Amino acid sequence: MTTDTPGPVRTDAQPAARGPSRIPRGYAPTLALANWGIYFAVVPPALIGLALKVREIAGPGGQAEALALVTSVGAIVGLIGTPLIGRLSDRTVSRFGRRRPWLVGSSILCALALMLVGSAGSIGVVLVGWCLAQVAGNAAITALNATVADQVPAERRGFVSSLIAIGAPGASLAGTGAVSLLSDGMARFAVPGIVCAVLCCLFAFVLPDQRLERSERPPFGFLSFAGSYAFNPRRHRDFAWVCLNRFLMFFGYFGIRGYTVYFLIERFNLSDSKVAGTFFVANLFSVVGMAVAGPLCGYLSDRFESRRPFVVIAGLTMVVGFVALASAPSMAVVYVAELVIGLGFGSYASVDIALGLATLPNQKDAGKDLAVLAVLGSLPQSIAPAIAPAILALGAALPMGGYATWFLFGALVSLSGAFLVFRVKGVR
Repeated sequence: MTTDTPGPVRTDAQPAARGPSRIPRGYAPTLALANWGIYFAVVPPALIGLALKVREIAGPGGQAEALALVTSVGAIVGLIGTPLIGRLSDRTVSRFGRRRPWLVGSSILCALALMLVGSAGSIGVVLVGWCLAQVAGNAAITALNATVADQVPAERRGFVSSLIAIGAPGASLAGTGAVSLLSDGMARFAVPGIVCAVLCCLFAFVLPDQRLERSERPPFGFLSFAGSYAFNPRRHRDFAWVCLNRFLMFFGYFGIRGYTVYFLIERFNLSDSKVAGTFFVANLFSVVGMAVAGPLCGYLSDRFESRRPFVVIAGLTMVVGFVALASAPSMAVVYVAELVIGLGFGSYASVDIALGLATLPNQKDAGKDLAVLAVLGSLPQSIAPAIAPAILALGAALPMGGYATWFLFGALVSLSGAFLVFRVKGVR
């Protein structure tokens, strides 16, 4: 539940108004670049770089357990740190604004943390670096998303959501391409981190950030601290359902697909040297699907002032893609399945941020509550490896095999997300 509410804020350039009337000049393109940069830093490591790094250190026999340890602990640390950072960004008193210091600081920390992972010679060092990267990456996403609430009129948020939607898969594509081109383990992590920091600093420079006066900021006590981690789901039911829906849809796309690398190695007998390039091509099809569906669905959702139908379409489309992937007899079918999954997730991502902003418990606490959404967006790719060994073991005893069972589980998760959106009553 929200327990402390900041007073009125003003922008650097003009007095506060009741709400933004237009998108500031230069905001949208630099937002899209910064968002892409953040995901470029965190998604490729989660999808392939971290898996290869763990395999290099732990070996094929211990890779699953080691990956589960690193990602699970990283998820817990991110869960603890990110909402607090979101709360602090809402309360930040600085001549540089509320969001700008967090965008710059967290992106630089993320770059340094990824360099630590890349240079690690033990699972323990990988664990420390990945925990820092999770907190920093989530903090940067939280600050960036909070600027949408600050700067974008409600009727244009579908358009901005579609720009944000392209970031993750586009970054995933570029990142997997970078992994295939960069043979040095350190460079695989350092290059995305540096790009992230540069693009976030560019966005921070352009951003007409809001400023909070010290006299307008309430005291920060224990209740405020505890409130960083919670809201009342009974009082704010729509936001609670949006949170659960986001977790499920992101679990389907990022969590489930995190094991595609191991699936390709096992199903098609690919070597470690070839799997990065093959996964790059598969991911290209997914990004093409998102690039088509994201902007189109974002425009249509603004045009018809409707969000929920695009979530339903997204979930059902992803179900078709995961079923095809589970039974894929050739790489051609894998590519088609990835295209379909991309189309589905593009439909969802085009209304993702708009849904969250429309159901926020308190618009003045946007940073704190959007931090919850940021965690739920990054949590699936960390939790999935923790539960994957059990599902893979169960699937290994079935004729379809472990990875096919894993992808069918992804279809079930996506289907659940598709229909849970009907529980959100305050949004069409």
